[in-house]
Formats: sequence, C-alpha cells, structure tokens
Amino acid sequence: MRTGGGVHRVLLALAGLFLVALGGAVLAVGLGAPPPSWWLHTGPHDVLLSRAERTRWRDAAWWWPAVIAALTLLVVLALWWLTAALRRRRLSELLVDTGDGAGAQLRGRALESALAAETTGQTGVARAHVALRGRRTAPAVRAWLQLEPDVAPAEALTTFTTGALTHARESAGLVSLPAEVRLGEVRHRAERVT
Repeated sequence: MRTGGGVHRVLLALAGLFLVALGGAVLAVGLGAPPPSWWLHTGPHDVLLSRAERTRWRDAAWWWPAVIAALTLLVVLALWWLTAALRRRRLSELLVDTGDGAGAQLRGRALESALAAETTGQTGVARAHVALRGRRTAPAVRAWLQLEPDVAPAEALTTFTTGALTHARESAGLVSLPAEVRLGEVRHRAERVT
C-alpha cells in the first residue's frame, strides 16, 4: 500500500551502489591498478581538476552564482528527502480522554487492527486495510476496502461509516474521526455462460 517507503529505499540503494562503485574504482586506481580506457585520469598522481580546469570560468560573471545556486538546490533537495524519509506516516498512539483528567494512551496499531477486523466482517468486504494519520488528539483514518463483485459501493461505504468507523470513534472517545475511504473490487475470473 505504501509506495513512498519503497521509492526511498530504491533511490537510496541506487545512490549507495553508485558511490560504492565510484569509491572502489578511485581506490583501486589510487593503489596502482591500471585505469580502464574510459577513466578520466591516467594514474594515481593525477589530480581531479587541473589548475586550468579550476580557473577556466573564474572571470565569468555567471559562474559563481550558478555554482552557489546548484549547491543550494542540492542541499534543499537532500534536506527534503531526509525529512520525507524520517517523517512518520502512521499515528503510533492516540490520546484518549478518560473523563478523570488523567487520560490514557491507545496504540494506533490496536485501533487500526480492530477497525480493519470489524470492516472485514461486514458483508461484501473481502479485505480491508486501515491506517491512522494526523495528530494524537485529532486522528484521521485512511481505509482501503476491497469489495466483492456483487456489492454496491454506496452500501458498503454507508455500512463502514455507520458501523466500524462509528464504533472506533465512540470507543476512543473522540468527537470526530474523519476518514478517507478508497474502494476497490476483488479480481475474479469471468464466469462462462453456456
């Protein structure tokens, strides 16, 4: 269901493989291995940028602003990627008002599994996946329901909101529990008519 985590892992793995290959090649050439024909440098004492390459664009007015802009963009993209990877997608716990002023904590996974189990038990729902989002005091539900082929989506949605979602809201003592529900159909083979 979550593709964001997979994309981050693939990008991180590709970047890691590229850097390991590049670092290994540089280390091998530095230790005296013969460089391949496509290699940029000829030996272990060759520098990455020669003096002429380093000072080629120094007098151009656009050079330093372009370098600073490119490095700034690279840092901003790296920070965005880091915050997106570290941000929690699911709500780990809810704060439940017990009425005595102390309060209690309810695990998000427990409410998710109870909501998914009750939803799967309703007629016409083959599978259900539920995730809690938002803040501890104002959670929201994201649900994916796979319906049987002969079930009306409006009927399944009404049963979900008046049944399982209402029970979850009342049991957690929440004033409101907004939900985003995605409906899909279970794939099945076509029946042959004779």
